[in-house]
Amino acid sequence: MKKLYTVLFLLSAFFACTDCDQQKSEKEELASIQKMLNQYFTAIEKEDYQLIEQSWKKSDSIVMLGTNSLDNLVGWERIKNAYRDQFALVSDFYISISDQCIRVNSTGNTAWFSQLMNYNFIVGGVAQSYDGLRFTGVLEKCEEGWKLVQGHLSVPANVDIGDKSERQ
Repeated sequence: MKKLYTVLFLLSAFFACTDCDQQKSEKEELASIQKMLNQYFTAIEKEDYQLIEQSWKKSDSIVMLGTNSLDNLVGWERIKNAYRDQFALVSDFYISISDQCIRVNSTGNTAWFSQLMNYNFIVGGVAQSYDGLRFTGVLEKCEEGWKLVQGHLSVPANVDIGDKSERQ
């Protein structure tokens, strides 16, 4: 009976330690993803093409959807050109992020995120600000680290649907 208790104790200690390692690993992955996303937005603020490029997977299958119906960019070259066009027209970016939520799949090779952003910049000498933009995306873990493979920027509509009882 003593042996049974000893074996059960050792097994539960082993599995408890394994679970701690997985939790630590997940926390490290989340921190790594958050750092990568922060670097990406800093790169946009600084108009740093090299760092922006390092944030995306170099592939013809990556996708970025923007706020304009024409902003359906597929492939790194189209995304890169969109940033070049944007930086030719707009300057002095300041991006603040809130309500960031990051999740990693069970195999640890794919992650997705959502966040709200306030996007401030100057265009034609006039300061512009968009508050409450939503940015969501998917990242893939590559040999070089986490890389964006899909992004979607949207502007929330101010639609007053009203109370359901008012529609009857």
